[in-house]
Amino acid sequence: MNSKKRGAKSPLKTLKRVLGFIFESYWPHLIVVLLCLFLTSFASVYSTNFQSTIIDEIIPVLSDEYKETGIVNISYLIGRMIPVIVICVIGVISSLLYAQLMVVISQGSLKRLRDKMFSHMQSLPISYFDRHNHGDIMSRYTNDTDTLRQMISQAIPQITNSLIMMLMVAVFMFNQNWILAIIVILFVCIMIVVVRFLGTRSGKSFVKQQIDLGALNGYIEEMLEGQKVVKVFNHEEYVKKDFDEKNDALAASSTRANAYANILMPTLGNLGYFSYGVTLMVGSALALNSVLGFTIGGLVAYLSFNRIFCNQVTQVSNQFNFVIMALAGSERVFELFDEKSEEDHGYVTLVNAKITNGEIIEVEERTGIWAWKHPHHDGTLTYTLVKGDVRFFDVDFGYYPDKIVLHNVSLFAKPGQKIAFVGSTGAGKTTITNLINRFYDIQDGKIRFDGININKIKKSDLRRALGMVLQDTSLFTGTIMDNIRYGKLDATDEECIAAAKLANADQFIEHLPDGYNTMLTSNGSQLSQGQRQLLSIARAAISNPPVLILDEATSSIDTRTEALVTDGMDKLMEGRTVFVIAHRLSTIKNSKAIMVLDKGVVIERGSHDELIEQKGRYYQLYTGAFELE
Repeated sequence: MNSKKRGAKSPLKTLKRVLGFIFESYWPHLIVVLLCLFLTSFASVYSTNFQSTIIDEIIPVLSDEYKETGIVNISYLIGRMIPVIVICVIGVISSLLYAQLMVVISQGSLKRLRDKMFSHMQSLPISYFDRHNHGDIMSRYTNDTDTLRQMISQAIPQITNSLIMMLMVAVFMFNQNWILAIIVILFVCIMIVVVRFLGTRSGKSFVKQQIDLGALNGYIEEMLEGQKVVKVFNHEEYVKKDFDEKNDALAASSTRANAYANILMPTLGNLGYFSYGVTLMVGSALALNSVLGFTIGGLVAYLSFNRIFCNQVTQVSNQFNFVIMALAGSERVFELFDEKSEEDHGYVTLVNAKITNGEIIEVEERTGIWAWKHPHHDGTLTYTLVKGDVRFFDVDFGYYPDKIVLHNVSLFAKPGQKIAFVGSTGAGKTTITNLINRFYDIQDGKIRFDGININKIKKSDLRRALGMVLQDTSLFTGTIMDNIRYGKLDATDEECIAAAKLANADQFIEHLPDGYNTMLTSNGSQLSQGQRQLLSIARAAISNPPVLILDEATSSIDTRTEALVTDGMDKLMEGRTVFVIAHRLSTIKNSKAIMVLDKGVVIERGSHDELIEQKGRYYQLYTGAFELE
């Protein structure tokens, strides 16, 4: 688990990156949105300013005519009202269009964001998932992207709208009376200082809140997966205490963040009322004395402008916390984006082939014969049949540069040979198999596959040539047929059934209510461990790899089921190079060579009989004089 306590270290840089991400695909929509916001704001400000016209011009004219004729001049009133009505209708239409476009922009941007996150996650090396809690990664997809949704759909449009409105209102205010405008601007400056003071403090807590939320989600995910273990060891009270600590941390950071946020709004509201009162007193004096030609109508309009202006400041500050949370969430999303993808400089590829007159020819259809397609600097191509010859030459490896776990390992597996690895936990058995498929890259030495340095082989093609059956099976939500087909997505139903029969899985599948169409959920929890393992073997069988890796595939199943699984694996291993990791030494007696490892070093190598004769570590393990840890 690696919960990096990083927040939005550079908020402006993160905001710029978010806006750039949105602008990349939706710049035409954004231009229309800005135009709509401008028209909506203009309609609001124009209609507010029209109040002074009504009071100072229209009402006196109508009043004088009514006194003379006793009739209200409706045509005059309508004539004066038409322009403002047209502008207001345009504002309403613009507002509706803007709202619809923001739905498209926000949901479309989030879809692209999730697509990009998932796509990039598939390119990350296994080491990334070793270092990060899975629940914390899930939190980036859910909680962090949701804060971004709020910012895109609500905060940014509202802030933009408020800034446009404030700019327009300021122009009208200075046009009406510059003295009152200065008074309002002074109050706004005070409000900005308050926003900065309280917002900065709440912002830090909102960043901490997102980190604590990710940690809590990670812990919940761990407990859901390990619920049986918790109950077996009666650790309910312990995990409740641990959960309470993480939940308390989240509650504390959320409380601090929202405490500042809740103080902010009443403070700004009261400053707005105070500004309104001062403006009313000064404005009344100016209007009564006609200073600078100021009128009662102008005062009425000006008070409305004052309320609008202060409300917009409040709106901006109200969205400020959403922006802070979104920037914290965005920073965590961008952390995932910025993780370095798994490097692959390979250029040798795996192709279908057939042999004609002793020559290897590349073909499109699947023939069951594979070849390595090797391009050279001079433009020529050579083809090498995939045989499964795997060799290690003086390999050193460590998961961390300063901690080497494999030391000077040399070994070979000729085509069709079964090679077994034996040793205590942490001896380096699984590490060796992880190096063959390049889940990790070695620090020193070479690994060759059919004489080709595996660094030259594209990782995807290298892994297509390898099949793995692990101790912990992973089954996906879907039918049994779908799970078998995962090894070869274009496989027919008949091929899936044949693979199941090869793995001895057909017997139990046929007894299920829906047979091969039985739905599996929660990693196939309705099946036994042995049944899940048989499906894993069938999945490997249908991929038909030339090299097979069996990582303690029978260690967690009963002896009776082991016989079925072992028989299925024996069929699968025929004609293939096989690497086996096993704690049960009885399952590897027929191996061509057995490698005994200790602390990352190969200390013995030979067949079962040869190692028994040597009476070394393997002999001690086999006879029970020494036990695997």
